[in-house]
Amino acid sequence: MPHPLDSFFAPASIALIGASRDHEKIPGRLLSMLRKNEYPGKIYPVNPNYADIDGLACYKSIAEIGAPIDLAVIVIPARAVLAALEQCAAAGVKNAVIISSGFAEEGGDSAAMQDAIAALAKRTGMRVSGPNAEGFFSQVHRVAATFSPAVDVKPGVVPLVATTRRIGIVAQSGGIGFAYYHRARALGLAVSYVVSAGNESDLGAGEFLDYLVQDTSTDVILLFIEGIRDVERFLAAARLAAELKKPVIVTKVGRSGAGQRAAASHTASMTGWSAAYDAVFAKHGFIVSNDLDEALTIAALLASNPLPKGDRVAVVTVSGGAGIWGADAVALQGLQVPELSEPIQAGIKQLMPSYGTARNPIDVTAQGVTSGGLQKSVDVLTASDEVDAILVVLSLSSEVRKPFKEEELKPVLAAQRKPVMFYSYTVPSDFARRELAKSGAVVLTGLTHVGVAMRQLVDCASFKLPPPSDVARLPARDLSAHLKSPVLSEADSKTFLRAAGLTLPDEVLVKDKSELDEAVARVGFPLAMKIQSPDIAHKSEVGGVRVNITTKGEVFLAFEALLDNVRKHRPEADIQGVLVGPMAPKGVEIIVGTMTDETFGPMVMVGLGGITTELFRDVVYRPAPVSADEAGAMLAGLKAAPLLNGFRGAAKADVAALAQLIADISVLAARHAGEIAEIELNPVLVHPEGRGATIVDALVVGRK
Repeated sequence: MPHPLDSFFAPASIALIGASRDHEKIPGRLLSMLRKNEYPGKIYPVNPNYADIDGLACYKSIAEIGAPIDLAVIVIPARAVLAALEQCAAAGVKNAVIISSGFAEEGGDSAAMQDAIAALAKRTGMRVSGPNAEGFFSQVHRVAATFSPAVDVKPGVVPLVATTRRIGIVAQSGGIGFAYYHRARALGLAVSYVVSAGNESDLGAGEFLDYLVQDTSTDVILLFIEGIRDVERFLAAARLAAELKKPVIVTKVGRSGAGQRAAASHTASMTGWSAAYDAVFAKHGFIVSNDLDEALTIAALLASNPLPKGDRVAVVTVSGGAGIWGADAVALQGLQVPELSEPIQAGIKQLMPSYGTARNPIDVTAQGVTSGGLQKSVDVLTASDEVDAILVVLSLSSEVRKPFKEEELKPVLAAQRKPVMFYSYTVPSDFARRELAKSGAVVLTGLTHVGVAMRQLVDCASFKLPPPSDVARLPARDLSAHLKSPVLSEADSKTFLRAAGLTLPDEVLVKDKSELDEAVARVGFPLAMKIQSPDIAHKSEVGGVRVNITTKGEVFLAFEALLDNVRKHRPEADIQGVLVGPMAPKGVEIIVGTMTDETFGPMVMVGLGGITTELFRDVVYRPAPVSADEAGAMLAGLKAAPLLNGFRGAAKADVAALAQLIADISVLAARHAGEIAEIELNPVLVHPEGRGATIVDALVVGRK
């Protein structure tokens, strides 16, 4: 099915506006790169200073060409770009890449010029990439619309190609995007496209991602982003990638730059700079990698292997120490390195000297290379149901010796029964890389990265797109009357939540000592008492909480003590009274909250609750709303998950009730995103299975 960007990535004709004869400068390199990569379409240089360039007729303006133009590549001074784009639009040019810099990245009038470019694109329908872009490279269509030296073609050099499946690269940094490409080529990875998004005046990373997701020649996607501007397109593309099961490996930079947002709740203060991005990535099954080489290792395994059926790994080596190291690297990622059964061990022992070992890791020794034991061991393990993946650890430094025969290894890898990965603990020779590439094998050199990549393959194989949330379960209601102030007290927050349809304990707000008897009669013992003020979010910090009160005398003393403490610590606070409520049964303390991200909107969070929440920061975020199933997956992702599942003989907690509460809160946050900035339930006490969960404390922050 045609894509709107087909004419962008596969143009039948290209105009180079600002073309030059000087191949040492960017305008000249653009023409050179197109020709060296054997671009099959028509090229029209545009520069009023030349009659011809490198044997091609040169035009004074785009209007002089008089032929259809699919793509204009613009590399002229920033002040002249807008006029050139107007001429392109008038001439019917479909797409443009602006290499020129000096726009929004400089601010001031330069940013206004970029706004004008965006307006032109919207008005004319011409699609514009950049400005401040490094262009793109379509290896599939041989379109090198970039000046990057990474796409230069060296005469007589045969490219190393180990994979038939291709990776596509989208980067908001041209330098990093083409660095991915450069390193991918060194590994022998086939590439479909590399595109740098630049300043994204029109076309953004989301739309480029959408193209690669739908592109049949792209099997794995590498994504490098600083921030997302075309959010709706990005989210739609992310969901489509998950539905099509096309792997996306993402690196998000800018995680450490800005300080924490000023917020009333723990939920928002713990988000960090990129928690919402990670939540979106997790929801759609993106593989997050914060290291360039690690990301490429993951891409290499995905491009050269099937996904594993489980997490059992066999390590085959020619060096005992290297094999143990390989087993450690795998085990550190939580993967199994199981001891093989006696029949399998007996079969493998016949393929190695007596001083080898067949238990796993399997050491066929150096002799196993020459005797064929290495290959035959891989054959046995590939056919075995006892392992799901194979890691071959060996030395590939030789310039002449072949550890595998192509006619033996290639059929095994081509069958794609299970992942077979190759790690060299010595620097691999070009000879070895090329010999293994003939069989479809990629040689890897970072053992930690290999372990991480294998873990990611296992997780990728088990990922399922979560079902949509049940928004109809929580009836829609007008709650505006309950948002009386930007920050609600606990009592007002709980009134708001009850009005929204949530179940909370029966509590009484006492404004005067004379009301205490009636409150005690209604609530009963044991009870808890808490000071109430919209100005005090964290009551325990001002001595505003008393618990496990069992007599009337304690009630009256606590009432006076709470008021005295607040007058001492927060004399300016507006005091509503004291909330009297029943002590909740014991349970696991959990925090459930929502916050609003500037890019992606409402987020829901769950974590280990209580006063240690910010200390341990054991939290998981997802875009709101979520289903109960997705909430359950969030809970399973907590380090504290064993506490909910009967840790050390404790009763299993009511995870189903907690998951439903998380889902309901997420629906509430999403539905009222225009009115609510934050919700925090901390703690929620999760009781034994079948006994539900109790919201002990609550905070609602409205939009200011």
